[in-house]
Amino acid sequence: MQNPARDLRPLAARLRPQRLEDYVGQAHLLGEQGPLRAMLRSGHLHSMILWGPPGTGKTTLAQLLAQSAGCHFQVLSAVNSGVKEIRAAISSAEAGRVEGQETALFIDEIHRFNKTQQDALLPYVEEGVITLIGATTENPSFALVNALLSRARVYVLKTLEEADLAIILARALQDSTRGLGARSIDFPAELRQGLLRAADGDARRLLNLLDLAVQLAGQQEDTVRITPEALMAATGQSWRRFDKGGEAFYDEISAFHKSLRGSDPDAALYWLARMLDGGADPLYLARRLVRMASEDVGLADPRALEMALAAKDAYQFLGSPEGELALAQVTVYLASCPKSNRVYAAWNQAQSLVKAGSSQEVPLHLRNAPTKLLKTLDYGKEYQYDHDYPDAVAPGQEYFPPALVGTRFYEPSERGLELRIQERLRWIRSRRATAEEKKPHA
Repeated sequence: MQNPARDLRPLAARLRPQRLEDYVGQAHLLGEQGPLRAMLRSGHLHSMILWGPPGTGKTTLAQLLAQSAGCHFQVLSAVNSGVKEIRAAISSAEAGRVEGQETALFIDEIHRFNKTQQDALLPYVEEGVITLIGATTENPSFALVNALLSRARVYVLKTLEEADLAIILARALQDSTRGLGARSIDFPAELRQGLLRAADGDARRLLNLLDLAVQLAGQQEDTVRITPEALMAATGQSWRRFDKGGEAFYDEISAFHKSLRGSDPDAALYWLARMLDGGADPLYLARRLVRMASEDVGLADPRALEMALAAKDAYQFLGSPEGELALAQVTVYLASCPKSNRVYAAWNQAQSLVKAGSSQEVPLHLRNAPTKLLKTLDYGKEYQYDHDYPDAVAPGQEYFPPALVGTRFYEPSERGLELRIQERLRWIRSRRATAEEKKPHA
């Protein structure tokens, strides 16, 4: 054991749990009924993928599981390892196997391995040369090849609760060997709570912030006093969990979209604030609002699209933070106004029909006839100019190719403006049906 006074490792590294009993969090996996607890009782370590946000204890858990199962723990990082390093690790595992020593090969950030690198692991996992434990912050369904996923169980690690973080914080302040317990630290309860919130479910972040706050705090006599100013300086402006382009990014975008669709303006504002606080591009959010206005509001309230575009323009004109109010305004409007996805559904159906079917010819009466030749070929013949009829509707005219006559894509809802659109379309269709009945039949 290194002398703590000379141990220059970060606090998070010094306090890494040495026993599974000291591990904090993930009770759904390690509780009495948890799958990992059952695995340990069986005495057999199987290949697995640990999927979860940063700071949830993936590396520590992997090491403790291997230790509990009596396996040699070998570590690779996908950031700086390739096929060469994989082969070296496999050779070491094969040598250990001859001596009766099983190897757990831990690959941190395994999602960074390409297909070739992942495929290189398959035969050795299959043959039991190694027990693979991969750690990833990205969705394994997208980040890992199916062949590898089929040979490993996926366990989801959850963001730590504040109660879990409080346990870790207390240990850090009390442990006089590896933590800060040998020092006299005045850390008021209300400021501790602020640190827990700033950690945002990330144990590593919690300990790094604590370490920094202690360094920045003033010292009176032999006591380090953590003040609001020191804590603010340590935590900075924003420590919210928002990984641009990563899993958390898409989860929060999804929550934002679904809150709007579900007509909950308060939840929608919360997710908007979360994303902006975490560093999301406001113009990206503006583009999402424009999309939502078309997809989820549609013609139930056509003003929604106008307002979304206006909010985008307002943000571009004002910038942050003033322009963010325009995004909040349209967020509340979209969440509060009537909803309809009938245009969205109709557009999808029209696209599917076009992609699946053959190209239908344009009916002659709908074709353009700018030349005498085309007119002699009956282009445009019998076309009825709608404005020549009452209410600008030519009652006996078809606009689909013959094979598609009667096809319906758009069926308005009974919400908002679409109720009036529905009434008008019913009248138009009724008039055309009446005109069809009056046509002479051969």
